[in-house]
Amino acid sequence: MRFNRILLSTTLVVVALVLQVSILARLQLPGAVPDLLLLVVLALALVYGHVSGALIGFGAGLLADLAPPADHAAGTYALVLCVIGYLAGLTKPENGQLRSATGPMVMVVAAAVASTLLYAGVGALVGDTAARHVGLVSLLISAVIYDILLAPFTVPLIMALARRAENDPLAENTGGADVSTGWMASGTGLRIGSQRSGLRIKAARSRAARAGRIKGVKRL
Repeated sequence: MRFNRILLSTTLVVVALVLQVSILARLQLPGAVPDLLLLVVLALALVYGHVSGALIGFGAGLLADLAPPADHAAGTYALVLCVIGYLAGLTKPENGQLRSATGPMVMVVAAAVASTLLYAGVGALVGDTAARHVGLVSLLISAVIYDILLAPFTVPLIMALARRAENDPLAENTGGADVSTGWMASGTGLRIGSQRSGLRIKAARSRAARAGRIKGVKRL
C-alpha cells in the first residue's frame, strides 16, 4: 500500500471508530449499532481493491476489538471486516467507474447482512452468545436499516477522498460524473463529452465545405 493510502485509511478508520464508540454506540437505538467502521472499509475496498480492502478491514477490525468498551473476543471483528473488505474489493470495476448507485447500495446491504451473520457465527464458536440474547433477526433488520441510512452520507465522500489521494485521473477528468466520486452519476458527463465531440466534427465539416466553395469561386 502506498503512503497516501495508509495515511488516508488510518485517518478515516480512527475517526470512524471514535465516532462509533463515542456517539453511535451511545444512542441506545434498538437492535444493532450503526456500523460506520464497516462503511469506511467498504468504501475504501471499492476504490483500492481486494488486497488493500482485506488489510484495511483487518486493521480496522482489530482496533475495534481492542477499543473500550469491547466485550467480545479479540480478533472477532478483525476477521469479519477482513473478509468483508476482501469480498467488496473483488467487486471493484476494472475501469474504476461505477455507473449507478444501485451496485454500491446492494453492497452495503450485503455487507451489513454478511458482517452480522459472520460476527454471530464466529462469536458462537468462541462462546459469545450476545447475538442470541438480542435476537439475530432483529440485529439483521436494524443493521441493514442503519447502514442504508448512513451510506449516502459516508460512502461517496470516502470514495471521492480515496480517489483524490490516489491522484486518479478519473477523479479529475469526469467532472464529477463517475459515481465512484459522486455516487449518483448517470452517465451525464459521457453524454456531454460525446455531444462536444459531435459538435467539433460538424464544425470541421462545415469549414471544409466552405473552403471547397471558395476554391470553386476562385477557379471561375
